[in-house]
Amino acid sequence: MFRNSPFNLSRWFAAVGLVAIATISAVTAALLSSFLTDRMLQQEGRLTQEFVQSIVLVEKAADYFSGHRVPQSQDNEQVFEHIARMPDVLRANLHSRERVILWSSDRGLIGRQFLDNRELEEAIAGRLVVHAGEHVKVEHGGLDRRLENFVEIYSPVRDEARGEVVGVVELYKTPSALFEAIQTGRRAIWIGAALAGIFLYLALFWMVRRADNLIRVQRERLVQSETLAAVGEMSSAVAHGIRNPLANIRSSAELSLGGGAEQWREAAQDVVSEVDRLESWVRDLLSYSQPLAGKLEPIQVGPLVQASLQSFERDRERRGIHASARVGERLPPVTADPLMLGQVFNSLIANAVEAVDRDGRIAVTVQREGERQLRVSIQDSGPGMSRAQLASAFKPFYTTKARGLGVGLPLAKRIVERFGGSIAMASEPGKGTTVDVLLPAA
Repeated sequence: MFRNSPFNLSRWFAAVGLVAIATISAVTAALLSSFLTDRMLQQEGRLTQEFVQSIVLVEKAADYFSGHRVPQSQDNEQVFEHIARMPDVLRANLHSRERVILWSSDRGLIGRQFLDNRELEEAIAGRLVVHAGEHVKVEHGGLDRRLENFVEIYSPVRDEARGEVVGVVELYKTPSALFEAIQTGRRAIWIGAALAGIFLYLALFWMVRRADNLIRVQRERLVQSETLAAVGEMSSAVAHGIRNPLANIRSSAELSLGGGAEQWREAAQDVVSEVDRLESWVRDLLSYSQPLAGKLEPIQVGPLVQASLQSFERDRERRGIHASARVGERLPPVTADPLMLGQVFNSLIANAVEAVDRDGRIAVTVQREGERQLRVSIQDSGPGMSRAQLASAFKPFYTTKARGLGVGLPLAKRIVERFGGSIAMASEPGKGTTVDVLLPAA
């Protein structure tokens, strides 16, 4: 039989969110890096095109690109040498509109024609073409194969008078400063994308974690409300069915206490004790299943704790349990309902009394905690609790006692939290249990 595990929003987001945000950051960084590289290469090409066009315009060299002849004059050589000697230029080729190399810094290429060249066709059509070159073309022969990066620029040359493209200047450049700037920009983009992704992931994870905790708390409250609704119906029936017989039993037992026989007195006392226990169960069950009510007022916690401890004196004496109470001086009052808060201390002390063996010890301490809080600690020398028992101690209807209902601690927690306080329990097997109640001062 398969069992559906509860949906864990935090764990789900931790995996899926990490993959999604990492993918988005990587794709964004790759796109920005490609955009940066393309824009910087285009900028390098435009600067080169403006320089070449200015030389052609000043030297009036547009006519050199017409026809198939190879220019031979010394003036022509100087014009083309200006272009070839531009910074970072590896090779310069001058193409006519007929795709013939009219001049080249590599003399072996002069007069050759390369028809299968898509970039050259685009340049003749009037578009500047710039891209990172790779050693795959025929016209790349003779370049240094050890070069890792170079830029190939096809710059159209226009006749200013006619406004048409008369040729193309093809340049191979190794702009180290440009490539260094591109690498720096790419590195900054990837680092920025990684930091942005990490920040976004942590921020969203924090929000999802809070939402998950809120959903979990609301779900627990919903389950608790449904449980209380069922308990309310059950407890009402139990209370009406048990309270009247209990009253009759107690009345009969009290009448028996007036007899003379010692055995009847002891039996009658046991009847009274058990009736009180049943009455306590019914009271706790009714209190837990109904909305908490009560009039809040400033009260002193010390006398209330001592009164609760005093109410268990007979049970303690019968079992030889030693109890001590230490109440600090000049403690501020707390705002609470005395009956409900007394029920909290009664429940906690009753648990301690039932937990310890004969000749055990119970220590109660009331002291100031910081500026605006009081701490009530109830420590017993009982057998203690395991981690699993401690984790379930405040769950409704969970109990480790043979004759317990499991509503005392949940009810105490509800009452204390209603007064703006908190309750915590610490325990280890064989080392007893300590319950700490924190209450805000009035």
